[in-house]
Amino acid sequence: MGRLLYGVAYVLSLLPLWLHYLLSRVLWAVMYYVVGYRRSVVRKNLLNSFPERPLGELRKIEREFYAWFCDYIVETFKLLTMRREEVRRRCRMEGVDDMMRALKDHDMVFIYLGHYCNWEYVASLQWWVDEGVKCAQLYSPLHDAAFDYLFYRIRSRYGGDNIDKRHALRQIMDYKQRGQKVVIGFISDQSPRWDSIHLWTEFLNQDTPFFTGTERIAKKVNAAVFYADMKRERRGYYTCRLRLMSDDVGSFGEHELTRRYVELLEASIKEAPAYWLWSHNRWKRERGGESV
Repeated sequence: MGRLLYGVAYVLSLLPLWLHYLLSRVLWAVMYYVVGYRRSVVRKNLLNSFPERPLGELRKIEREFYAWFCDYIVETFKLLTMRREEVRRRCRMEGVDDMMRALKDHDMVFIYLGHYCNWEYVASLQWWVDEGVKCAQLYSPLHDAAFDYLFYRIRSRYGGDNIDKRHALRQIMDYKQRGQKVVIGFISDQSPRWDSIHLWTEFLNQDTPFFTGTERIAKKVNAAVFYADMKRERRGYYTCRLRLMSDDVGSFGEHELTRRYVELLEASIKEAPAYWLWSHNRWKRERGGESV
């Protein structure tokens, strides 16, 4: 089933991008007005995150979110066959030189990012780095085997590694022992399982649990840490600015680096709120309570 879905997606990805965006508009109308895909979750998240904003403004953000989300879907399919030059033109990477300088003193660079703008483009970083540097990203297998196969292929087509998050530390320590210079991306804004919650902090006006694994592993391997500051310049075009958070993670107190990531991500979202994944039930856990 996975190969069949991949074959269909591959053929569809050969269509010109303007036609993909036309399909996106049709999908937006169906998803927003007909199906109402997770609209109650989106509305609750927006209302709780921005209680000071007028309802009319929140409804505008809501509509813009669905329009962007449909663009994200078709753009991701298009990435299956998009040429290298086109990928580099549509998502400009800034700060790569800073990252390469950090790798002179460190074996590893970790990149914090979130489900913001089109995060799938960050996997193309392998096409920007110096020869001999390996890029990778933590990968959480999807429950649907067919879509898992499809997204695994999309995220690995640039030559980087997909690291199963369940075996992340083992793979990272293997890089370390081999002396491999590596850049690893961590999407760290998911809702953690109860047994993975080590930090609660305020995020978008709400008490929110966060993973701290990125920080803990960074300290273990002395990685330099960057933040992927994504911006949507216009439809189909993005800039990813790699901002150094620390080249001395050992000097940070417990959870300090994670809190800094939360601040940076929140600032990105507040600047252009429509481009974060509001349909994710991010606040399904409450401190001291059960999953809701």
